[in-house]
Amino acid sequence: MATPIEMLQPRFYALTESAELGRATCTEAGLELSTLEERVFDGGEFKLRPLTSVRNRTAYVFQSLAGSPRASIADSFVRLLFLLNGLRDAGATRRIALIPYLAYARKDRRTQLRDPVNTRYVAQLLEASGADRVIALDVHNPAALDNAFRIPVDHLTALPMMADRIASRLGSAMLVVVSPDIGGIKRAQMFQEILEERVGHPIELALLEKRRASGKVVTGRLIGDVAGREAIIVDDLCATGGTLIRAADKCREAGATAVHVAVSHTPLPEGLAAVLAAASVTTVLATDSVGSQLARAPALQQKLVILPIAALFGQAVRRISSGKPIAPLLTRWPAADED
Repeated sequence: MATPIEMLQPRFYALTESAELGRATCTEAGLELSTLEERVFDGGEFKLRPLTSVRNRTAYVFQSLAGSPRASIADSFVRLLFLLNGLRDAGATRRIALIPYLAYARKDRRTQLRDPVNTRYVAQLLEASGADRVIALDVHNPAALDNAFRIPVDHLTALPMMADRIASRLGSAMLVVVSPDIGGIKRAQMFQEILEERVGHPIELALLEKRRASGKVVTGRLIGDVAGREAIIVDDLCATGGTLIRAADKCREAGATAVHVAVSHTPLPEGLAAVLAAASVTTVLATDSVGSQLARAPALQQKLVILPIAALFGQAVRRISSGKPIAPLLTRWPAADED
């Protein structure tokens, strides 16, 4: 008897650049990793071919867009686009892109004449290549990304798991959550609310001014009281590490007894190493959204705590596949099994 279309098992693909993290996510989702032929020809051209039928099935494609020695960001992105196109041509009814680290997300508006809006271009390319839905983690500006896409976009966040980690170790301490710039204040407020629920008492919020002067980034005033408290600087991204280090220095100067950095993405090992080496930083809490990049950050590993995201993405896949909302994942980890 033929299997009804709605009962067909989804396919799950992880491209080579994200194989380790994708495989772990697939396991957490309760699926089998689908086989994929990945051939590279002389001159750099490639072919991606699913080795089992995808007709009338949902296909999940896992690809983190961080550059690595294996592939640049652009190469990883193009390979994602080609696979989505190929799955559409092969008959997959839905193509869902799982992108833990979404590159190009910081350039979401024009700040100078003739500036590109890369976030919109990324959205257009994913849509044109057949993506029906995108799931990303802690993007730089969720509102800008929502506005760029015409397909559903789900924003997962590592904030609940970070709050759990901090609450279990610093729950009795006097804490203050710090945003390193004005643009990150909503993220810091969300983290403050989640952390307050975990620890059961009020937590202060502080903000650092940041501006550009003569082409250089300058960290200005610290707004809020950090004296005698352990500061937690919350951000979505550590690139060069400069913003986080300047924020940590300001907090120390203002009397913070310790400074902890909680950041979702660390695409540049050099930037992560710089933050770990900073005397003003006590610990760094990050995720493995960029995969094995973290293994290449050599300095002061004892200050670094890595939170795996495979279970978070795996549970999101489980919920989507069973028709449940993923909203509970945004405020609590592990999320309650509720509709």
